[in-house]
Amino acid sequence: MATRARVRAPELIGKGGWLNTGDKQYTLADLRGRIVVLDFWTFCCINCLHVLDELRELEEKHRDTVVIIGVHSPKFVHEAEHQAVVDAVERYQVHHPVLDDPELATWKQYAVRAWPTLVVIDPEGYVVAQHAGEGHAHAIEKLVEELEAEHAAKGTLRRGDGPYVAPEPVATDLRFPGKALRLPSGNFLVSDSTRHQLVELEADGESVVRRIGDGEFNEPQGLALLPDGRVAVADTVNHAIRAYDPETGAIELLAGTGKQWWQGSPTSGPALEVALSSPWDVAWWGDRLWIAMAGVHQLWTYDPRAGTVQVAAGTTNEGLVDGPAAEAWFAQPSGLAATEDRLWIADSETSAVRWIDRDLVVHTAVGTGLFDFGHRDGKAGQALLQHPLGVTALPDGSVAVSDTYNHALRRFDPASGEVTTLATDLREPSDAVLDGEEIVVVESARHRLTRLRLPEEAVRVEPVAHRTQRAATDVAPGTLRLDVVFEAPAGQKLDTRYGPSTRLLVSSTPPELLRSGDGAGTDLSRELEIDAAVGEGVLHVSAMAASCDDDPDNEYPACHVHQQDWGVPVRVTDGGGSRLPLVLAGMDREQ
Repeated sequence: MATRARVRAPELIGKGGWLNTGDKQYTLADLRGRIVVLDFWTFCCINCLHVLDELRELEEKHRDTVVIIGVHSPKFVHEAEHQAVVDAVERYQVHHPVLDDPELATWKQYAVRAWPTLVVIDPEGYVVAQHAGEGHAHAIEKLVEELEAEHAAKGTLRRGDGPYVAPEPVATDLRFPGKALRLPSGNFLVSDSTRHQLVELEADGESVVRRIGDGEFNEPQGLALLPDGRVAVADTVNHAIRAYDPETGAIELLAGTGKQWWQGSPTSGPALEVALSSPWDVAWWGDRLWIAMAGVHQLWTYDPRAGTVQVAAGTTNEGLVDGPAAEAWFAQPSGLAATEDRLWIADSETSAVRWIDRDLVVHTAVGTGLFDFGHRDGKAGQALLQHPLGVTALPDGSVAVSDTYNHALRRFDPASGEVTTLATDLREPSDAVLDGEEIVVVESARHRLTRLRLPEEAVRVEPVAHRTQRAATDVAPGTLRLDVVFEAPAGQKLDTRYGPSTRLLVSSTPPELLRSGDGAGTDLSRELEIDAAVGEGVLHVSAMAASCDDDPDNEYPACHVHQQDWGVPVRVTDGGGSRLPLVLAGMDREQ
């Protein structure tokens, strides 16, 4: 067996303590003899949610040898609240121990640079692999099988039950509802996401009429009324769009294959033959259904007459860039609301409200980028939100914003260019729907709908501004060597049958930070020229590598795509580094 690089694993530290362990606190010594997979995640991150799903099969298949530990490492201030982490663990059905690390102590010890990152620790307590992004479950399972054999032979493998202890279930009519829709009957239809159903409530917003879906949905979110009277449903974790008929109860698949879209997959074609990626919301605008494709930072459309889907806006790069739809950047769009001349968008990871016009040009109303957020009213150019998930068009042309991590309902008025606060003391509002002169808010973390009178005057709040806790990386002025580290998993090789199997895309905010080195290429290493006069900014790095089984006798080897986007805050300083390593898969052997 090839020699494997090993580094002693740092201790697991988290001020918030442990979840899903029956209140027991663990150290690495307690886990000696087991293969430990650390999953550095944060619950706002769609890629992290994808990895949770990827790990479920590994978790079940190797339950007696592998312990998966989620290390919750927050981006937003709200995510550092312990109860919010408790809620997220239930909401996303995390069935392994979670260490709540609000101060990013363990994140820093392991030199993690991106959500999500997976670290594998062998039964003797050494780090043997690190992977950033999605698509690594197959490689980790191969490594686990090797470690099982190796340490069983050495006598250092300990089998048995893991430390996971399931929390007690809580009985409520709704459990982390996502979106809501007012039906023509006056009743409300709600996506009951954690229970994988739709729920119809009476006009009071409380009394259950019926539950819809028994095995069809997986964490459904967005709902939109179609012209034929059916309801389009964003079936998020199934990567699909379905239609529900309130009259007959029939459920039909409209779009998606059930598989997640990956780079290189078709971006248009027959709706049932094209893969989607975590559709989070839907809205009827113009003559088609618009889809907030959170998983790939794009907007797609479904044309019911042609039975086709296609990309409508966004490049798959994560960030905030306006302009023609094909060139715009989004960051996990999660809410849509249609008016006659605008499609409003809650762009959650940039804490932004944006819109697309009839000429298919993207604009930003509120928000500046991936790392600035807070609760501040006033002129839209300086106002701040925190990870909004919903937008609702109001009769006067303004838009209500479900400002999720600020626990508030906000309002942007295009006429005045002002942002105000309509209501506070909500709990993770994720959507709102008009009902006459009232607005009904989906309080997701209170598991209910809450009815509010639209106030004539806005609530006043003290302004608060935040930046993400992630420390900036000090880099030297001049030449910076960017190395994306990728090692093909054991038994695989880079897939070069149809040309280069790797891709690297680099840009910066502000663009002036990079004098040279931006743009696309196939080499995973590149020299960047940093402008010292700019001082600081963010490097946006997107990398992809494709590997296939290395078996010359197999004409059709299984192939896998590994991909990750990094947003790396950097600060130019004379004592800074001249090399920036980003691990996609493997170990950085130059450190």
